[in-house]
Amino acid sequence: MKLKKLLESLHLIIPYEGEDREITSIENDNRKVQNGSLFICIKGYTVDGHDFAESAAASGAAAILAERPLMLDVPVIVVNDTTRAMAVLADTFFEQPSKKLHLIGITGTNGKTTTSHMIEKIVADYGRTTGLIGTMYTKIADKLIETKNTTPESLTLQKTFKQMVDDGVETAVMEVSSHALDLGRVHGCDFDVAVFTNLTQDHLDYHKTMDEYQRAKSLLFAQLGNTFNQKNPKFAVLNADDPASIMFKRSTAAYVVTYGIDSKADIQAENIQMNASGTEFEVVIGNHRYPVNIQFIGKFSVYNVLASISAALVSGLPIETIIGSLESIKGVAGRFELVQAGQDFTVIVDYAHTPDSLENVLKTIQHFAKQKIFVVVGCGGDRDRTKRPLMAQIACQYATDPIFTSDNPRSENPLEILKEMESGVQGRNYIYRVIPDRKEAIGEAVKQATAGDVILIAGKGHETYQIIGSEVYDFDDRLVAREAIEERK
Repeated sequence: MKLKKLLESLHLIIPYEGEDREITSIENDNRKVQNGSLFICIKGYTVDGHDFAESAAASGAAAILAERPLMLDVPVIVVNDTTRAMAVLADTFFEQPSKKLHLIGITGTNGKTTTSHMIEKIVADYGRTTGLIGTMYTKIADKLIETKNTTPESLTLQKTFKQMVDDGVETAVMEVSSHALDLGRVHGCDFDVAVFTNLTQDHLDYHKTMDEYQRAKSLLFAQLGNTFNQKNPKFAVLNADDPASIMFKRSTAAYVVTYGIDSKADIQAENIQMNASGTEFEVVIGNHRYPVNIQFIGKFSVYNVLASISAALVSGLPIETIIGSLESIKGVAGRFELVQAGQDFTVIVDYAHTPDSLENVLKTIQHFAKQKIFVVVGCGGDRDRTKRPLMAQIACQYATDPIFTSDNPRSENPLEILKEMESGVQGRNYIYRVIPDRKEAIGEAVKQATAGDVILIAGKGHETYQIIGSEVYDFDDRLVAREAIEERK
């Protein structure tokens, strides 16, 4: 694509009148620049892309997009905000790929990963070629690609959508984080369905207040547009039991479909029965009732199922197919995942890393636990510090044997993180242990467990690493637990 043609999409007040060049790729990483690339200078938290513009030019960049004039031998186009401009240019360069997909976005504090996997499975079982973008990986048809962020930046996102279109994907399902919404990473994404799971405390290190956190989430629904397209209607799927849905409904002009358990909703669960192997309930839609028997445990799992049913229904799939797919799903990696190595006690690994998610999982365990409940839990470094004492309180309130340990301490001192956790339970007569080394903490829980006990290893779920300082170490809670069980034998 010619540079001038590409820049037309920015609608610059003063149109670019410099040398026209062929643009073969768009990059914001100077190490990926080749002959013909447009290099976009992005100011990051730790690195400023402007510092690498000269290197990009030397590597063959055909032009540079920047926020200030640069003395280089290639055309430099100056804009006020390169991050916003990147989203527009990426959408244009890759020929607006999201418009060629049925795009379903899921936002919320908890449940995004499980819900996205459920929806993707339902749609794939119906016979449509699917794509998935989220915390665990990106999936394009049958190919899996490693990801760094829950929601990639706009350039990577549009490039991924283009690859999906080229590979025949019809429906794409993606997790949409509050960071991505606030930073404009999903600008240009033509969502057809937006799903809200729930809103509880998280990411206050970034958003500062719950009001700001909620505002960021609301952008997904506001960005569904303000027009009514009868051929391709837009839908907002909202959790009727969560108060934030009131604001989200006011934020969107899209058709609203609600789901819930406790409040009246368009799609409702009734007669919920839980046991150690799954959950049974009825889905009520209008005057129709449909029995559902899933291999997931807990009220939070029912919410994820209801959200998935709602998204699939508004996407035109039949209820019988939807329920059949859901009943066949055995689980999602790191989400209430059982570690079975022949032991006579239960070991569960779960991604629960917020006060609400930890409480939900522990409450669910209480339904079937016959003896003691161990919980091995920590809090991530360089993240929301205010939730640390809350996590400790919940661990002590719902478990008989809490063990506080390290999560991903990152640049923080692990012992200081643990002190902040302890501040929430000191003076309350709670009994707990502090074992900073996560492997040792898991091993201790396994050593102490007896027949009928339950061990919950919380916080990291599917992650196969631990970040200590600037180093990334191999660490998988599931493997560590299995090894501890084998050693005990």
